[in-house]
Amino acid sequence: MRLKRFCPYCAAPLATRFIEDRWRRWCERCGQVLYENPIPATCLIVSPSAGKVLLVKRGVEPKIGMWCLPGGFMELDETPESGALRELREETGLIGRQLRLLGARSTHSRQYQTVLMMGYWVKSYDGQPIAGDDALDARFFDTGQLPEIAFETHVHFIDAWQRLKSCWEVNDSQ
Repeated sequence: MRLKRFCPYCAAPLATRFIEDRWRRWCERCGQVLYENPIPATCLIVSPSAGKVLLVKRGVEPKIGMWCLPGGFMELDETPESGALRELREETGLIGRQLRLLGARSTHSRQYQTVLMMGYWVKSYDGQPIAGDDALDARFFDTGQLPEIAFETHVHFIDAWQRLKSCWEVNDSQ
């Protein structure tokens, strides 16, 4: 990842300085420290029945043409849940409801350095999947016959969902 060269506050050139136990970009003119943080993103498990999961075929880099869970980056003024549901609608046309958090993981990215991924299970939804936005295709796969998945974090959330869904379904029915 390339270092940022100019201060986002006053446009002066940035320097590197050891601040708060790590090397950080810092502006000598205005004194601002450039704190760089992970990029928040979400992915979603959508399943119409036991043993099926929705995947989308990526239409953009990285890993164009590979399959992954629907999802994407949060935007300003969104909660993780509202961002996840927006991405689901944009990529698949589905209107999701009743999200359940599967967990959070960080992953390395060449472009963003660190992405903080939150995985959700969409417990109910309306519509039929149709590829939209940056997806080339959207379809349900048998969990026993999944294609190669583009991102390790998505594999993790599929595995977590398969382990947790039966426990949650029993608890929800009580």
